[in-house]
This record gives sequence, C-alpha cells and structure tokens, in this order.
Amino acid sequence: MTVLAAGEVSPGLLGFVVVALLGLALFVLIKSMNKQMSKIQVPHESDQDNKKADVDAD
Repeated sequence: MTVLAAGEVSPGLLGFVVVALLGLALFVLIKSMNKQMSKIQVPHESDQDNKKADVDAD
C-alpha cells in the first residue's frame, strides 16, 4: 500500500473516468446541438423585404 504525504493527493482512476465521461457527454451534446441548429431555417433579408412590400401593397 502506498502512503502519500499530506500534499500529495492523486485523483487516480476514478478522476480520469469522471473527466472522460464529462468529455464524452460534452461531445454528444455539441453534436446534437449542431444537428438541431442545422434544422433551423433563417429567412434571408430579401424574403423579409418582399413580405414587407406585399403587406404595404395591400
């Protein structure tokens, strides 16, 4: 058994696993966010100008 001094604390395997899982979760969330963002259709300025002109003409 290894005895560490008061200032020598090691995170060990558990610390690595926690950080790895957080990194994996972050990767999955960013990938999902990019998928959802690609579904959003942003209108172009010309489309907005055409709609405004149509409303003014009525």
